[in-house]
Amino acid sequence: MNRQALGAVILAGGTAARMGGADKASIELHGRTLLAWALDAVIDAGEVVVLGDWVHTERPVTFTREDPHLGGPAAGLLHGLDSFARRPEQLLVLAVDMPRVSMGTFARLREAARGHDGAVLCGPDGRRQLALVVETTALERVRPPREEEFGLPVRRLLADLDLVEVSSIDDEHRDIDGWADLRDLA
Repeated sequence: MNRQALGAVILAGGTAARMGGADKASIELHGRTLLAWALDAVIDAGEVVVLGDWVHTERPVTFTREDPHLGGPAAGLLHGLDSFARRPEQLLVLAVDMPRVSMGTFARLREAARGHDGAVLCGPDGRRQLALVVETTALERVRPPREEEFGLPVRRLLADLDLVEVSSIDDEHRDIDGWADLRDLA
């Protein structure tokens, strides 16, 4: 698949309530912003859309706000899909607060997705994480009417898709929900 056929959406829009409303994308881990970690993970994408506030980066990305505002990750993902200059065939999706996801993670997900609608990273407890690969046509097939996107859980949006579950390696499933999580990953 060429780079134009592969796009990425980085979800960086939430409220970060457990972190006092901090902009997670700009939080630093080992001297780099969480956005920089996420952009490294999706480096193979021809175009990247970041859902959230602008954060300085040297990389060419499109920043946009989720619409509807604070509509949740599923609404953000769908708005991100609508924000591409050229609609990709396959979409990498990553929450900005998962700094242990890497290019290698996405390579495994893309390999597992062959012949399916996509693949999703699962933690040791079996829970699906916000790190996945999905065929754009499959996502469009299950997309609800716009008025039903607000507050829609990602698991419900993706429920009817044929997603292969890929087990995480080491701590790549870990996310940063609070300051203690950041400290534990440092």
